[in-house]
Amino acid sequence: MRKAGKLGAIGFQHVLAMYAGAVIVPLIVGGALGLDGKQLTYLVSIDLLMCGIATLLQAMSNRFFGIGLPVVLGCTFTAVAPMISIGSSMGISAVYGAIILSGLFVFLSAPLLGKLIRFFPPVVTGSVVTIIGITLIPVAMDNLAGGAGSENYGEPVNLLLGFGVLASIILMQRIFTGFIRAISILVGIVAGTCIAAFLGMVDFSPLQESGWFHIPQPFYFGIPTFHVSAVLTMTLVAIVSIIESTGVYFALGDICDRKLSKNELAKGYRAEGLAIVFGGIMNAFPYTTYSQNVGLVQLSGIKKRGVIFIAGGMLIAIGLVPKIGAITTLIPSPVLGGAMVAMFGMVVAYGIKMLSNVDLKSQENLLVIACSVGMGLGVTVAPDLFAQMPEQVQILTDNGIVAGSFTAIVLNYFLNLLPKEIQKTENHNNNASETVAS
Repeated sequence: MRKAGKLGAIGFQHVLAMYAGAVIVPLIVGGALGLDGKQLTYLVSIDLLMCGIATLLQAMSNRFFGIGLPVVLGCTFTAVAPMISIGSSMGISAVYGAIILSGLFVFLSAPLLGKLIRFFPPVVTGSVVTIIGITLIPVAMDNLAGGAGSENYGEPVNLLLGFGVLASIILMQRIFTGFIRAISILVGIVAGTCIAAFLGMVDFSPLQESGWFHIPQPFYFGIPTFHVSAVLTMTLVAIVSIIESTGVYFALGDICDRKLSKNELAKGYRAEGLAIVFGGIMNAFPYTTYSQNVGLVQLSGIKKRGVIFIAGGMLIAIGLVPKIGAITTLIPSPVLGGAMVAMFGMVVAYGIKMLSNVDLKSQENLLVIACSVGMGLGVTVAPDLFAQMPEQVQILTDNGIVAGSFTAIVLNYFLNLLPKEIQKTENHNNNASETVAS
């Protein structure tokens, strides 16, 4: 019983780590597409439920799908702009038709995608993980200051609360061992929320207004429709999400001392394809592996999949019972931001650790790291850099993680892989010539 309680607390930490990211996507997309209050409530609830189902699909490990790592899945931010664009011009039914077919593409092409492992050596995966952490830090700092666009942004009380949560997490990591250290994020968030409630910074109205039960309904927004341009766009989004997920797979594989094979990667991609298809059927979102939970695995030191199964079950319960989900909305932004700084910073640190295994005497490797991290950070701080480009191009450029990852993959191919392939071909031709001559 005591062990179950510990696992439950750590599982709840994973829910808290990804909750803000999971909720903000339906709020942005639903608001942009003009959904009313009832529809928006459904969108948020079904998204959380599907996050749980997608997480369970990925955490499983069988012959057909599931990478079997302590991963948590949530809706991908990469899909936000394309979904709004498709929904605004073709209707929301076209969004879900495109999501379903893009998920089928990922599922059916998973074996081929698994063969792409050679394009992700440590110099690429380390760069990608570093980029992921760096590009998430601004999100954490905005939350710590009170939330981007909030009226009290940067007020001293927000900063004291956020940095207080961060300091408490650091102290618990330094002073305690075992279980207390493992749930330091959760303790910091609970303590910070209690202090915020005492200061009158917690709004309890969402808890009072929410219902007790929610019934999932497939095709809630109508039968999906299919448009070629929409399907191509969402398929590209899915491929980009796979690139992000691959970096997370390798980071978690390194943490768990597992060297991932092509077959394991294919099972991971297949699970994400299933999650995307189910998301389209339930009128939710495309799903991808969430990087913020990598930092939590490293901080807690808990690498068991049992914790992830608990987190997935909690997400399903939250999705079915809006009243439970409303409790997590009580956490003030500064409190969440303080915890995010620790988690996202740990992702950066782990990316640097992965890069320590790279031959940094190689100028080519240095260029891959420099340009990819620079591109990822640059697009993050200057998001309108490629605003005049076509939408199909912006899918690869309007997100720092995607832009930096794409840069790392392309540069590594041209600077490292291609010269080796050319040299190998030349050696083969020379050997063939010598054989003929002899």
